[in-house]
Amino acid sequence: MDISAIRKDYSIKSLDISDVKTNPITQFEFWFEEAITAEVLEVNAMTVSTLGLDGFPNARILLLKGVDTGFVFFTNYRSEKGMELEQHDSASLTFFWPELERQVRVRGKVEKVSAEESDTYFISRPLGSQIGAWVSPQSRVIESRADINTRQQEIEKQFAGKAITRPPHWGGYRLIPATIEFWQGRPSRLHDRIKYERLEGEWEITRLAP
Repeated sequence: MDISAIRKDYSIKSLDISDVKTNPITQFEFWFEEAITAEVLEVNAMTVSTLGLDGFPNARILLLKGVDTGFVFFTNYRSEKGMELEQHDSASLTFFWPELERQVRVRGKVEKVSAEESDTYFISRPLGSQIGAWVSPQSRVIESRADINTRQQEIEKQFAGKAITRPPHWGGYRLIPATIEFWQGRPSRLHDRIKYERLEGEWEITRLAP
């Protein structure tokens, strides 16, 4: 297999500063709606990158669950990413929508959402996902799948006939953007890149070289 020979030329759309909204959150929402219309697979999937406790970058795919003043996602606070964010609250998000030949990169500080926000989202989750939040000691070493199965049975018995409450070690984060870059694929690798950067409370918009 010649991996170096795999190529795709991009030609669907273009992007100019005159095309974008003055606020990057509004621009993101506009692109997100277009991605939904284009039926992008797992449209809210994003790569969340943190700084590992060993000093190496660490990345994984999560699902975006809200956009307001920032980008909201939920996880186990005791997971690897949770421990990393506890030590270093800077992170980045990357969205890739190949159907539209688009990418969005976001960098900023991460904070926990309120307990009320976490509770509201938790009770909206499917029953199995609620149970799963209690079952999994996320990122920890376990002996076998049987450990998870046994724990699941215990939790199902514990909450039988009762409302499942949110585990105290599970909840949301909000990444408050400092920079957001919108990337539109173009022919000959001469892509369009528009960057928003927050400077003294205002958003500065610039074009970057491909």
